[in-house]
Formats: sequence, structure tokens, C-alpha cells
Amino acid sequence: MKSSVRLGKIFGIPIGINYTWLIVFALVTLTLGTAYFPSRYPEWSVTGHLSMGLLTSLLFFASVVIHELGHSVVAMAWGIPVKSITLFIFGGVANIGREPDRPLSEFLIAIAGPISSLFLALGFGLLWLVGEFLDVSQLSGLGFYLGTINLWLALFNMIPGFPLDGGRVFRSLVWAWTGNMYRATRWAATMGRVIAILMIVGGGVLFLTGNWSSGLWLAFIGWFLDSAASQSAQQIGIREALEGYTAGDFASTTCQPVESNMPLDWIVRDYVLPQGESCFLVTDGLQPEGVATVGQIEKVPRQRWGWTPIRQVMTPLVSLEPAHPGDAASTVLERMLSEGLNLLPVVDAGKLVGLVQQENLLHFAKTRAALRV
Repeated sequence: MKSSVRLGKIFGIPIGINYTWLIVFALVTLTLGTAYFPSRYPEWSVTGHLSMGLLTSLLFFASVVIHELGHSVVAMAWGIPVKSITLFIFGGVANIGREPDRPLSEFLIAIAGPISSLFLALGFGLLWLVGEFLDVSQLSGLGFYLGTINLWLALFNMIPGFPLDGGRVFRSLVWAWTGNMYRATRWAATMGRVIAILMIVGGGVLFLTGNWSSGLWLAFIGWFLDSAASQSAQQIGIREALEGYTAGDFASTTCQPVESNMPLDWIVRDYVLPQGESCFLVTDGLQPEGVATVGQIEKVPRQRWGWTPIRQVMTPLVSLEPAHPGDAASTVLERMLSEGLNLLPVVDAGKLVGLVQQENLLHFAKTRAALRV
């Protein structure tokens, strides 16, 4: 949850807001309080308009959290861990620990979000009816807006373009039909890119015909969807390239062992510059203590290299959950990317087999994926 503020936990899942969300929250609150509610309910006071704008914004983003909780609860029911839920500029995202391993689980996890939004739309619709019946405009106004926005949230997310929920539903159906998750993902990602291009073109048309705000927003969403679909296609290509390989295949024993009290300038002088070493196994005598990379060394100001031992920049082995030789290479890479790890020890029966480098995994996967094209 980097670049985010943690709010708390629901069902054990950390909930946070990305800083970009604050921009949208402010814009939505301002629009509701100064334009939407004043135009529909001019009899309210200025304070009433602004208060309802703030309350409606909070409930709208609470609805987004419930949408993501729908995905998360079903994922956990299938034994898939959920690391966090984060609100950001385009809504929310549930950070699920791994991809579903069968089409049915993919379908149920994907459809749970839109179904949650549909139930919310129904609930707020009932609130609107109660407000109309009791002639309480605040209730009817709140219920109408939130019922409508949740309905649109469900419908928009069901657009069959990856990585939207509808794209994941589409992927699950193609996956069940073809029996090949990688092919299904490529089809869904391609569909996502086509839809994104249509949104960008549609946004451009709206902009040129005078509706510049809606046009810019639609094009911006299209650009984001295109980027996400492209990234998803690239990631699935990497996973497919690593299919059949394990952590043991990439467990290198070539990382240079160095004493934990050795200063950084000695390491750079004796190993990095003449030999081109990029990873180090930090030891205390013969006992491995941690791992370090050139990137970690470079984070220390050069003027401090002379009196900074490498143990101060290393990642202790005790803080890392090691991989096992039989772990799938794609799973190991996903873990390293999600946890920001450059090196990961591979341990078998309590003995260090070697170190997996993220750079080596990515280079191998990208090279193999390029050869397949």
C-alpha cells in the first residue's frame, strides 16, 4: 500500500486511500455541493447543499469499498489471500495475492463486485422511494444519486474488456471453453484495448463537439484502460514464458559472498567495478546473514560508503520467507515484484541452495516471450 494512507481493516483486509483519490473526492464533493444538489433542490440552504455533497461523496466511496469487498470475500472463500483494498483516482482495487487457478473461481470472484453494486443500487433505490413517500427530499436525493451511480458502477465494470470485471468474466468463459488461461487472457486484454481505443475516440468526439469535460474524462479513462490491458497482456506473456520452470532453475550460487562488516567502498572497488558483480551474499564467517544488491548500495550517499558496512544495507535472511526449489518461477517472480524484492533465497531442507535475482527472471522471461512472437 505504498503512496497510500491506511484507514483500517475490514475482515482482516487493510483498507487504504491513494493520494490521487483525494483529488477525485474533492472534485466529486464540490460538484455535488455546488452544482448537482443546488440544481435539483434549490430550496435547500448552502450549508445543506455542501453537507449533502460531503455525505454523498463519503457514501459513494464506501460503495466502492463494498464493491471491492465483494471480490475479496469470494477470493478468500476460494483460499486466495487478499493483501489490501486501495481507493485511487479511478475507484478502487483489491490487491489479490495470486490469480485464480480455475475458470469457475475467476468467474465468481469477478462477478461478485458488480453484484455487490447492484444490491447497493437496489438498497439506495428503496431509500429514494422512502424519501419520496415521506416527502423528505434529503433522503430521496441521496438515494436517487447513489442508487443511480451504483447501477452505473455495476454496468461499467461489466464492459467485457480486461482488466475490468466484465473482462475477467469474459476471460473465465474463454478459459473454460479453450482450457488455456493464457490464451483467454490475451483475448480479454485485446478486447480491453479495443474498448479503450473506442473510449478515447469517443472522448475526442465529445471534446470537439463542445462537451470538453466529459470528453477529456472519457478519453482519460480509455487511456488508463488501454495501459492496464497492455500491462496485463505483457504480464501474462511473462508468466507463460516461465511455465514449467521452478525457483531451483534460477537459484544462482554465483552471488559474491562478502563479510558483513566490509565497507561499501571496498565492495564497489573490489567486486562491482572490476568484476561487474551485482548481488552479494552477506556472511558472518561461514554463516549467511543476508543478501544485498548494487541498487541497495547506491541508495547510500557516496560520501558515507567508507564507514558504512554492508550489513547496514542488506536484507536479512530472517526477514525473508524463502522460496523452495520446486516453487513455480512465475509465482516467485510475482512475489518479488509485489514485495519489492531484488533477491530471494532458495532453501531446501534448511540449506541455502542459492539466490534468485528478479533481474535474471525478468530478462529470461522477456527474451523467451520475444522469441515466441
